[in-house]
Amino acid sequence: EKEKEAIITDYKVRIGTIVNGMVLRFAGPNIIIDIGKAEGVMSPLEQIANEKYHLNQRLAVYLKEIHEGPKGEEVLVSRADNGLLVGLLKREVPEVAQGSVEIKAIEREPGNRAKIAVYSTQPGIDPVGSCVGQKGVRVQAIIAEFNGLEKIDIIQWSEDKARLIAQALSPAKELTVSLNEETKEAKVIAPDHQLSLAIGRDGQNVRLAS
Repeated sequence: EKEKEAIITDYKVRIGTIVNGMVLRFAGPNIIIDIGKAEGVMSPLEQIANEKYHLNQRLAVYLKEIHEGPKGEEVLVSRADNGLLVGLLKREVPEVAQGSVEIKAIEREPGNRAKIAVYSTQPGIDPVGSCVGQKGVRVQAIIAEFNGLEKIDIIQWSEDKARLIAQALSPAKELTVSLNEETKEAKVIAPDHQLSLAIGRDGQNVRLAS
């Protein structure tokens, strides 16, 4: 019991970070992940719906929280939480780890697509370029962690809301955005050849942007 307490205390400090784990076994709908000294529990809500899991599979997981389970305290891990994406960015992009590039906003439909708005706190650093990497190597390394299932859009954060909305609707270009501050609504006008891009498949692009 004392040893288990010590291990849990060790993991409490690490909540909010990512670790490399391995699929140990399946316990009903839950997946038990070997995360080193402890086992992590990944419930169906924390799994990526279109991701296939198998025994001994290695994957990065986000240490979400510690809660009281039927057998005492359990470490909950996640693949669907935004924190996984933040952790992978910190791991792959030194500028994010050092704080010279900040993640201002993040939206995910796990296993499908994510949008990340980034901002540079230091002049001369291109936040989008830093995250994408030369020839896309950094963002490709993150996509590989999702087995190629999740497309990642990295956009430039702006305090100008209209500009941010136009950026968030990328890859659509040539957009005109007018804001109604009272109703908190934005009207976006897109040229015909950009309209379907702005909306995205099943409305996904506009949904993530909003």
